[in-house]
Amino acid sequence: MKDLLGRLSRDLNLRRSQVERTVALFDEGNTLPFIARYRKEVTGGLDEVQLAAFRDRLNELRKLDERQKAVLKSIAEQGKLTPELEEAIEEAETLQEVEDLYLPYRPKRRTRAQVARERGLEPVAAWILEQRLLAEGERDRAVADYLSDEVPTPEDAWQGARDIVAEVVSDDAQSREVIRSLTWRSGVLVAEVADEAQDPKRVYELYYAFQSGLRQVKPHQVLALNRGERDGVLRVSVEVDEEQAIAALERLYPPSPRSALAADLHAAIVDGYRRLIRPSIEREVRRDLTEQADEHAIGVFATNLRNLLLTPPISGQTVLGIDPGYRTGCKLAVVDPTGRVLDTGTIYPHKPQSRWREALDALRALVARHGVTLLAIGNGTASRETEELAAELIREGVDVSYLMVSEAGASVYSASPLAREELPDLDVSLRGAVSIARRAQDPLAELVKIDPKSIGVGMYQHDVDQTALAEALAQVTESVVNTVGVDVNTASPALLQYVAGLGPALAARIVADRDEHGPFESRQAIKRVKGLGAKTFEQAAGFLRVPGSANLLDNTGVHPESYETVSRLLDRLGLALDDPHLSRKLAQARRGLDMARLASELGVGEPTLTDIFEELQRPGRDPREDVPPPLLRRDVLQIEDLRPGMKLYGTVRNVVDFGAFVDIGVKQDGLVHISQMADTRIDSPYEVVGVGDVVEVTVLDVDVERGRISLSLRG
Repeated sequence: MKDLLGRLSRDLNLRRSQVERTVALFDEGNTLPFIARYRKEVTGGLDEVQLAAFRDRLNELRKLDERQKAVLKSIAEQGKLTPELEEAIEEAETLQEVEDLYLPYRPKRRTRAQVARERGLEPVAAWILEQRLLAEGERDRAVADYLSDEVPTPEDAWQGARDIVAEVVSDDAQSREVIRSLTWRSGVLVAEVADEAQDPKRVYELYYAFQSGLRQVKPHQVLALNRGERDGVLRVSVEVDEEQAIAALERLYPPSPRSALAADLHAAIVDGYRRLIRPSIEREVRRDLTEQADEHAIGVFATNLRNLLLTPPISGQTVLGIDPGYRTGCKLAVVDPTGRVLDTGTIYPHKPQSRWREALDALRALVARHGVTLLAIGNGTASRETEELAAELIREGVDVSYLMVSEAGASVYSASPLAREELPDLDVSLRGAVSIARRAQDPLAELVKIDPKSIGVGMYQHDVDQTALAEALAQVTESVVNTVGVDVNTASPALLQYVAGLGPALAARIVADRDEHGPFESRQAIKRVKGLGAKTFEQAAGFLRVPGSANLLDNTGVHPESYETVSRLLDRLGLALDDPHLSRKLAQARRGLDMARLASELGVGEPTLTDIFEELQRPGRDPREDVPPPLLRRDVLQIEDLRPGMKLYGTVRNVVDFGAFVDIGVKQDGLVHISQMADTRIDSPYEVVGVGDVVEVTVLDVDVERGRISLSLRG
């Protein structure tokens, strides 16, 4: 690529100098959270989303550049590289354009055209391509010199020549682009039932006779069709008007009505389209549709995960976690406000034991013994019956509230090496109750211990590109962890590993050092950890918090590299860091300041100075505090209690393309269809809600028999 940085600048509409500086930051090994938070002056204020897009596009262009060089080298080694071809490859905008240009020169398996070339029929193919003027009676005599044991008849010669022409047409980048464009413009994705017996539950019935324009098909439909095809239930294809396709190719290779070889060219084009171009473009289109659907589904999952991880913590509460169950009972775990396990047990309120009264008495005793203020109930099997148990306990005068907690992934955590390390004395079944209790206290700290794919807030997460999904979810988790900040003296290795610059190995070393030598007294003390060098400290320090440090800045988002700036700023304003009224005084002082001038005097950028003011005015702030708290309940409803028109508060559990599922305190989550989300038309549910939001809904319809509840957010 002649000018990669220029292309990047043009693609992202950024100044070239801005691009050069930002590329340098990434190439120097800086992490995205660090660049977004502490290098705003260098990047021109690009935020985390813009930087992620920048990095992804940079990687794409570098891959394109590498492929262009490899293709140019291959063609040059064949002695077939012309200045025109070289320029076309260098100017190609996409990998697909490069591959189209390379196709005629790519080493191939033994094709019919290659066989024909080996038999010396290329000159005959050239006659067809140039539409040589042959009289009808001259066809046999024209190829007499090309007959042999391998080409015994004139028709064999013409067939071999047509095979060559078919491949020439198929390998032409222009031909492929014409058919590709036509396919996307007018092609139809069609599905039909292949084997109904493979679908006893009729999961794919909606797609037994399905068709949609390629531009109109929805991402979730593509993923469902792919799954149905893999399961052997559906037969899926892309249909294009063949007459239009042939006509489009014949505009590139027009048969001459004056030539006796017009029919040969037409036949070769038809053969090339049916045998070579159409299957290839269909595979390409299906792949592109799948990639687009994957990208969309991964985006849905990532958005939901971000909102879930940003669920506000419930601090200062002693929580009784309940992992509901029938035959094996409900597992109990009491944890104090720091997450330390105080007690565990099992009750059997549900069938087959049905020891309801005994279970109530056991809960009452645990609440009294440990000062429990909140019951956290997992939302899996027997959850609603257990919710009724909690509601009855409250009706009997026990002063607690309860919270429904997603238990997705709790069993995965319970059996993990991390759970064995954290809770070595507890049975696997009881660890799940501990996890549920801790999720209520601090969702982020607990959920990072679980593979994000197991958290259950996605759509078709098992069907998409698993590598891309894992990368996207890791980026979301990293972003949230660094946005919130991490207490280096209490965080688990699972949480620490997402801090910018650390990773699993260093996270484990930090915890081991903490266990051996005691808490870190300051940010500087973190440098004592083996393997944590200057570069890593630079990347991580601003996101690590040390609440007990003598330096109050160690519990803020101010980076250690700016401590001296803070000192000079406070001196200039006549303020002290330990002033209990610092926040109010800073707010007053800031109103009369020329921030640009002050930044220049202090030798820092204005964005950094602005961030310093924000941190000093709200030291130790948790951004999750800005989100409405989880919905605590004290009573329970049955689905039979619901009536159209009722207004209820609920918690958004999942958001998908067609709407959102809301927990309103009955056994089944209700669906707010996208058409019921706003009084005006919206394109995406995310314009209105996110996972974890507490919303007021109106009941539209209740189907008790099928367990379906329709809700509305419209006023």
